[in-house]
Amino acid sequence: MVTIWLRSETYAHAFVVPPISLWLIWRQRTQVLAEQPRASFLLAAPVVITTFFWLLGELTAVNALTQFALIATLVLAIMALLGIQVSKRIAFPLAFLFFSVPIGDFMLPKLMDWTAAFTVLALRATGIPVYQEGLQFVISSGNWSVVEACSGIRYIIASVTVGTLFAYLNYVSLRRRLIFIAVAIIVPVIANWLRAYMIVMLGHLSGNKLAVGVDHLLYGWLFFGLVIMIMFMIGARWSEEPSEQASTPDTPSAEPALPVRNIWLTTLVIAFLAIVGPLGYFAINKSDQAAPPSLQQLKLPVEWEETQQFASWKPAYANPSDELQIAVVRQGKPVGLYISYYRNQDYQRKLVTSTNTLAVSNDKVWSVVARKLAATNLNGLPARIQTAELLGKDTSPESRLVVWQWYWINGKLTSSDFEAKFHTALSRLSGHGDDSAVIMLYAPLDSAADTLPDFAAQAIAPINQLLDATRQAR
Repeated sequence: MVTIWLRSETYAHAFVVPPISLWLIWRQRTQVLAEQPRASFLLAAPVVITTFFWLLGELTAVNALTQFALIATLVLAIMALLGIQVSKRIAFPLAFLFFSVPIGDFMLPKLMDWTAAFTVLALRATGIPVYQEGLQFVISSGNWSVVEACSGIRYIIASVTVGTLFAYLNYVSLRRRLIFIAVAIIVPVIANWLRAYMIVMLGHLSGNKLAVGVDHLLYGWLFFGLVIMIMFMIGARWSEEPSEQASTPDTPSAEPALPVRNIWLTTLVIAFLAIVGPLGYFAINKSDQAAPPSLQQLKLPVEWEETQQFASWKPAYANPSDELQIAVVRQGKPVGLYISYYRNQDYQRKLVTSTNTLAVSNDKVWSVVARKLAATNLNGLPARIQTAELLGKDTSPESRLVVWQWYWINGKLTSSDFEAKFHTALSRLSGHGDDSAVIMLYAPLDSAADTLPDFAAQAIAPINQLLDATRQAR
């Protein structure tokens, strides 16, 4: 978690989350000290669940799941050792610790789509003609594209974190707190849309002398800071004073404390339940280890012949255990096949991750201009597959590809990232390893409607046989 905080500006705020939680507890120290800590075995029992989720996260290399489980285990341990009454006093500070989990990258594609759609809509409403393809659009003064930094994820995470803290400190009623948190979620989204539109307009009206380069980001943060300041100023108008509390004694209550041995027993129970996860992971990981895979030559369907690559495109999949990319042709119409195979997955080598994509946002040649889920009725394919249209700028005229994509997880086929992770976890828990692959078929746009279904119908069986043989050779 700390490594992610260090390398990503999006999650740098997490460094102050634990100190803020401690400060929130410290400001209630009088009320907290007035309660009698009472260790509870029952409150330690849910550690079984968080440990299991931690194990699932480690087996599937899902950062967010392991880190949420870690924080949840820490919170449950504190609650079990201090008891219900003390935990009630510090419930919000404990819950605030979850903001230290660096999660949010999964929202990037949708946020980028929304930002591009609003910017184009606003430009057209302003009277500026726009030609849009996916996240890229062209106006008379130049070309623009929406990348990860334009998604607004940094603004949203910062706003929600600070907004939640503001709501807790300034409001008493749950209703007002929830309303302000909802506002803290919505406002940065809309503010980011306006920011993107304003930056394009500044560039357009200044002949691309303003709002480009470094000042592009600078203007964005200044605008966001102004919007958040206004949001807090308005929110402060409805702040509530805490109700008068009865005076609390400065010393703990006279209620008899549980024997010290109960505290130690609870501690040992928590430690035992928590250590089961890492021990289970080491055992499963050791039994799953196998030699690196080697994809053999694919048996081509009748009438299809292997040919030279007809496009320079290659998916941006990092650190595969092995990969295969070939092009075939029939009657002058080509089809490409790409397989990226993964085994012995970890946080540096994994199939399903937000960084594995058809084309990175800063690719100068290839970009994704459309994507959707499409229904299929071919035997051997999932009921729905991911499809996309790619634009290549390395040829004249520009080339366009249609891509079909799905996952193979130890013999199970799916097009869902969540289902892929789920099947990987089940496979590892059952002792069958983590062999997984992504399969992509692609063809030029003008012939894809005919060639992709024809080739898929004939090649699915050989592809599945190739993957099964690779798995069995572990």
